[in-house]
Amino acid sequence: MTSRRDFVTVTLAAVGGALAPRWAGAAPKAMSVVHESSFIKAFDDFFVQKLAPEYEKLTGIKINYEPVSVGSMLTRLTTIVETKAGPEIVATGVNWPYLFDAGLVDVTDVANEVGKKLGGWHDNIYDAVVVNRKWKAIPWGNIGQLEVYRTDWFKEVGVNKFPDTREDLLAAGRLLKKKGHPFGFELGHGFGDNHGWLYPLLWSYGGREVDKDGKTVLIDSSETAKAVDFCRKFYQETMLEDVLGWTDVNNNRAFLAEQISCTNNAMSILIVAKRDFPEIGKVTDHGLNPQGPKGRFHLFNVQSHAIAAHAPDQAAAKAFLRWLYDDKQLSAWLVAGDAYYAPFLHGYDNHPMWNADPRYLPYKDCLRTSRLHAWPGPAGHQASESVAKYVLVDMFAKACRGDSTKDVIATAAAQLKQIYKAK
Repeated sequence: MTSRRDFVTVTLAAVGGALAPRWAGAAPKAMSVVHESSFIKAFDDFFVQKLAPEYEKLTGIKINYEPVSVGSMLTRLTTIVETKAGPEIVATGVNWPYLFDAGLVDVTDVANEVGKKLGGWHDNIYDAVVVNRKWKAIPWGNIGQLEVYRTDWFKEVGVNKFPDTREDLLAAGRLLKKKGHPFGFELGHGFGDNHGWLYPLLWSYGGREVDKDGKTVLIDSSETAKAVDFCRKFYQETMLEDVLGWTDVNNNRAFLAEQISCTNNAMSILIVAKRDFPEIGKVTDHGLNPQGPKGRFHLFNVQSHAIAAHAPDQAAAKAFLRWLYDDKQLSAWLVAGDAYYAPFLHGYDNHPMWNADPRYLPYKDCLRTSRLHAWPGPAGHQASESVAKYVLVDMFAKACRGDSTKDVIATAAAQLKQIYKAK
């Protein structure tokens, strides 16, 4: 007679060609997945209403889905790792696999299998999830930060295509502000949209926070000074003044309230506009970040799945991830997310979800020029400390308030030297 354990193992092995390991004991009755709530409600709903029931029907294992509010996943993950209790499958963001290395299971075998089946991983994703040559999370997708703009208002001032350079965007912004349609880019202490445009701005002028060695602070440079000077001018000549106090919700609200003509954001503005403000949705489009003198850059916002080290049955957790990352489930969940998450697998470079709306395509294209916050420095604790202390954001924001370029760079350099000397 076939046991339930044997049935589950054999069945999982058959699904999508996944090679599920044989578990030492009885299959678990339930497992939990903790995830940051998506701005795209259909993404969460699809997991709860479709994926979880399918997996339970297939294996008898109930999958509980625990959503946490946007911006609080890092706190939740910290609690899970420190208490060694809670959900077995945990969502990670950005460079978190480095922060919680000891608390996460090595999933190199799963990542290699997924990559082999689906065209291989993008080369620049390794920096986010591979710690000491071990995959500590499996990348899901990138929440890109791009230029979001009103095509009708840009056309009113003679700009029919989104500007390709920073100077051209500045020129367009001057005209739009004069016309009563200013820009609105976050310069306050939010958690995403501020970093999302300021790090790429720094890089596009050749500025860098720290060198590859993670010790040599590079922020005090003529390249950084040029980026700061541009930012001050960009703020003064194109934007609403109150962006200095904005957090992540403000630019979304201002755009949808028709107060601004351009901002830097994820795809959520377009998706919400199409659903709730269809007339605005018709005239909303996306552009890649404009080029600076040293190139075009974007910021990674990598979303991944990992297994907490306290998971009582790590083999069962890996089997679930193999199933979740099988093309049938992976494709369907990505489509449910309306292309909000750009996958890091080459097999999905031309996925049908990109054809649903040509305005989605820049979020795929930006993967090639995306970097983690401390690039070219290492993605470790020091990088996270710099982000948490808003070193770069405050450097630019203080310049926009009127502080001298020399002073704001000197302050940032002193902070970064304090942070990176602890390595």
